[in-house]
Amino acid sequence: MNETRSSLCNARLTYSPKLPFALREGANRVRIEKGHATSPVSNEDQISKLFPVTCGAPVVHMERNDATLSKPLKVGVLLSGGQAPGGHNVISGIFDGVKSIRNDSRVIGFLNGPSGLIEGDFREITSDFLSDFRNVGGFDIIGSGRTKIETDEQFAKCAETVRSAQLDCVFIIGGDDSNTNAALLAEYFVANDVFCSVIGCPKTIDGDLKNYYIETPFGFDTASKTYAQLIGNIARDANSAKKYWHFIKIMGRSASHIGLEVGLQTQPNICLISEEVESKGMTLAQVVTQFADVVEARATSGKNFGIAIIPEGLLEFIPEFKKLIAELNDGLVELVDELEELPQIHDKVIRICDYLSPKSSNLLADLPSTIQMQLLLERDPHGNVQVSLIETEKLLIELVDNELRHRPSYTGKFKAIAHFFGYEGRCAHPSNFDSDYAYSLGYSASILAKGGFTGYMASISNLADGVDNWQACGIPTSMLMTIERRHGKDKPVIQKALVDLDGKAFLQFKSKRDKWAISESYIYPGSIQYYGPPELSDSVTQTLKIDAQARQIKQLQAK
Repeated sequence: MNETRSSLCNARLTYSPKLPFALREGANRVRIEKGHATSPVSNEDQISKLFPVTCGAPVVHMERNDATLSKPLKVGVLLSGGQAPGGHNVISGIFDGVKSIRNDSRVIGFLNGPSGLIEGDFREITSDFLSDFRNVGGFDIIGSGRTKIETDEQFAKCAETVRSAQLDCVFIIGGDDSNTNAALLAEYFVANDVFCSVIGCPKTIDGDLKNYYIETPFGFDTASKTYAQLIGNIARDANSAKKYWHFIKIMGRSASHIGLEVGLQTQPNICLISEEVESKGMTLAQVVTQFADVVEARATSGKNFGIAIIPEGLLEFIPEFKKLIAELNDGLVELVDELEELPQIHDKVIRICDYLSPKSSNLLADLPSTIQMQLLLERDPHGNVQVSLIETEKLLIELVDNELRHRPSYTGKFKAIAHFFGYEGRCAHPSNFDSDYAYSLGYSASILAKGGFTGYMASISNLADGVDNWQACGIPTSMLMTIERRHGKDKPVIQKALVDLDGKAFLQFKSKRDKWAISESYIYPGSIQYYGPPELSDSVTQTLKIDAQARQIKQLQAK
């Protein structure tokens, strides 16, 4: 036993991930059946010009077949963007998949993300090397990075790398931006006679890379269960001490899937969904009033404690705050040098207000000085506000406290503690679900490479029905595309999937939250279980189960 690893880590290294039925006899025993043609989410004319190879290409399904012989493959793999539990198992699935095609197939790993592909920086992935990373968290096997492949020079360097290494396929494991890059790279290779496929795998703990065929990205299951464990622990503490409110910000800047899932798993007193806040056009003051109303209602019953969950991207979904941020981004570029010379934050606020509309100016002036500093001082290389660094949980605590102090009807005691759960969930040991799912994605990707497909993403469907019923398939990435205006230019992007406010998962949450607000309906999920009864060790997320039930109902109604 390796003394530098925990007992659980050593045990996880020996876990054998489960595969969908069609893949269990190896990649050479799989046939690919073409399904219906596809079309982009929107802007089909523009997308078809940018993606002539894959736009309109069919969904493909993988079925059990008689044995076939194939040539060995040499493939490269890279990890792109933020970490997500299961990344090592995607690589394991790719490795085992190409080895099942021919044992003399080879896999190389590009180091530190897309930059490794651009610069030709890689290492061979062997069975011995890979054995230390199977079923464990992190991206440390080859590292990750956020470099975007977008310039002509970068595309040309990627082509030079794959030609020099004589690769048959490059696998890109990442989120929406990374898979958009993968689709563009696939088109570039075809247009420039680079005979190398590009296949993507859907990754993000935020859960916003999904559609009918991608029911969830890998990593979401483990991350949400990790956050739910932590929040459940805090809820038990709050219900024991009965003297603190806990304001907990969790990952989810562009969508509130994690907030919804963790809310369903733990049943807190307050759980905001950013998409609902935006749909109602709520102001920051209205959000604060909503919080204060729950705090006061509980205090009336002598309950000066509670749990509040806040999505990371909340402020960007509040229309007035979104406008403030947009105006600040313009003003900060104009005044960056002048603001740096002003000694006090008060002086900086007065100066920047000259560049703001009256409503934005009033909103900025009313914010606590700590938040003003984060808005004005924390800027990215382009001079824009770094919204993800704003301590929304602390802002709400201060504003709710101020609101309660001005309410004659409030006689309770408000003491609050702020938390932010983000990095805690990104590199956890993947759950059995994510171990199996990520491995199956990698294995399916190897079969797409064997079939010569390019510009596709690996996909597994029927995820809530148990591995025996999982269906392996591939979808052209272009079907997820739309056009967005970014930095003054039209860009193809994979459309982010927001929380569906008409979906069954949100409606179930909505029907229960008023009861949760005033009661202690807390659920304490506990730690992720890797061994034991399947209902514990192989469980799936609440939203995945609810969405699956909704799909089954629709299918029955269609018949």
